[in-house]
Amino acid sequence: MVTTYKDLGYKKIFVSLDGSDQQYEVLDRAITVADNNGAELVIGHVIDTSALEAAGNKVPEGAVESMKEGFLESIAEPLAQVKAMDSIPSVEVIQEEGRVRETLKEKMLDVVKPDLVLCGARGLSSIKYALLGSISTFLLRNCECDILVVK
Repeated sequence: MVTTYKDLGYKKIFVSLDGSDQQYEVLDRAITVADNNGAELVIGHVIDTSALEAAGNKVPEGAVESMKEGFLESIAEPLAQVKAMDSIPSVEVIQEEGRVRETLKEKMLDVVKPDLVLCGARGLSSIKYALLGSISTFLLRNCECDILVVK
């Protein structure tokens, strides 16, 4: 029986960040869970290139690197804080480019093999949800580990 958050048994936690304002709440929750469990923390971010691919265009040279740098800048402060925490044995940031679902699953989660994945709920409109679906729903259906959706 689980009696405290420290008894959950999570050793590797993956947090998927999307660059939105909500990512800070999601990252904060991931840090708390990793801290309470003494777990490794892997921060993942997918640079979504699907719109350009659908239009038959190539990603402009330097654009992906610029987006990666921008993402790292956006999480620089919490990243520095979590790296200084003795209770979290390691912190890693992974950034890949491609279609979000496939890239997240195949290039990140299948490689990292976390015990827990945290993600945000973006709150898409019903039309966008019908067309695009939800990353959190995709994760629930396709991952074998626990999923925590932060609202």
